[in-house]
Amino acid sequence: MSVMEIWHNPSCSKSTCARTTLDEARVPYRLRAYLEQPPSVAELTEVLRRLEARAWDICRTGEPAAVARGMADWPRDDATEPRWIEAMVAHPELIQRPILLLDDGSAVLGRTPGALDEALRRAGAEPER
Repeated sequence: MSVMEIWHNPSCSKSTCARTTLDEARVPYRLRAYLEQPPSVAELTEVLRRLEARAWDICRTGEPAAVARGMADWPRDDATEPRWIEAMVAHPELIQRPILLLDDGSAVLGRTPGALDEALRRAGAEPER
């Protein structure tokens, strides 16, 4: 079974749920407290590739740092994506969580039971629900 990395915020109920789900399925993982150890532009760009997502797909535009910048109204196109990524690196609280990075090179935004089940399947474990 592969080991995954979780971009985790301990005060987030979705992050806590993901940890509980992985613990119950006995899936090994390592935590990255991404608020304390923010990703670089290159790391976030790679995570977006692994998620098959665009920066605005995983941005928490309701957070105060996003509201202060008017990010909900920013264009969502190739030309402005670097601006989104730079804002999320500077303010990692804008990044949706938990993000599960699997050793097979894929990633899952683990916010729903279905997404967590998919991560377990990819990791070679079966959900206990």
